Amino acid sequence: MNQISNRPSPSSYKSPLHEMTCTTCTDLWNDSCSQEELSYAIEHGAVGATTNPVIVGNVLKKEMLLWSDRIHEIIRENRTATEDEITWKVIEELAVKGAQQLLPAFERHQGKKGRLSIQTNPKYFLNADRIVKQAQYFHTLAPNMQVKIPVSSAGIQAIEEATYLGVNINATVSFSVPQAVAVAEAVERGLKRREAEGQDVESMAPVCTIMVGRIDDWLRVVTERDDIITDPGYLNYAGVAIMKKAYALYQERGYRIRLLSAAYRCHMHWSEFIGGDLIVSIPYEWQIRFNHSDVPVAPRIDVPVDAAIVDELQRKIYDFRRAYEIDGMTPAEFDSFGPNRRTLRQFLAGYQSLVQVIRDRMIPNPDA
Repeated sequence: MNQISNRPSPSSYKSPLHEMTCTTCTDLWNDSCSQEELSYAIEHGAVGATTNPVIVGNVLKKEMLLWSDRIHEIIRENRTATEDEITWKVIEELAVKGAQQLLPAFERHQGKKGRLSIQTNPKYFLNADRIVKQAQYFHTLAPNMQVKIPVSSAGIQAIEEATYLGVNINATVSFSVPQAVAVAEAVERGLKRREAEGQDVESMAPVCTIMVGRIDDWLRVVTERDDIITDPGYLNYAGVAIMKKAYALYQERGYRIRLLSAAYRCHMHWSEFIGGDLIVSIPYEWQIRFNHSDVPVAPRIDVPVDAAIVDELQRKIYDFRRAYEIDGMTPAEFDSFGPNRRTLRQFLAGYQSLVQVIRDRMIPNPDA
């Protein structure tokens, strides 16, 4: 477990999130590569950040004044490039800029923290070789780059291979205990292969994301679709229960990978994980809410979700059982899991929207 040192006095805490990062081993990441938002998060103790096609699109909407001239420069510098190639150059530059902001934390923590996650092309989710090749390239963009790989069937293969090749991975498009365990096992295989060849593993810091809010979202879709009646408040605990079970398994089995909670929908997606040796990746808007809230900063990771809630969710909702039980799904079934398909479609749509932004600058609309 990470040791907390040089703790400030309680009166010097800037916010609840700052208090959490100073008094527990729970790390804060900013769920965006926005320069302004990441600066705020770092001020309140953040030691990491993440991005994906949807996030990059949102950052450009907010900070286009910062990026417009550079995007036009990239287009002029690459006159024969496709719109997809230009789009990825823009994504890479935003990621590198975020990595630069986190470099002091990276150096302070000897590579264990201070990383920026960049996501592989969502179009590659069925092709392990393409994922690995892109992951290797992204790994070279900055010393503190972390590479997001989807937890699809091919993604599990890519996670092992990329880890073996020395890439620090962040498993994404992940919602369940079976996925979290499959990721951890794949990382362990990759690390052991490196160790067998005498290669470094001590500086590596792999991460597995569980999108707690997105599994809650999906179960709401399922209950509406299948006319399932349950206490609506119980659905706020589904992702929490899954995260806590995965965390307990990670601790019990001694996996050399940390969990990360993402996709925030309520304060429990933060407050219920405080005290765990894990990461909370919180969007800027939710950081503002949490920092102005009266939610006590107290360790809750080891407090189990009420058994009655878990029992009812298991009894009534098949997809919760699949996500909660260790053997609820095999890796071959990950691709067909509802939230996997739903999230991949959203990422693909977000990517296409981002390409449209670039297209409008490569080929301005003459009718506008």
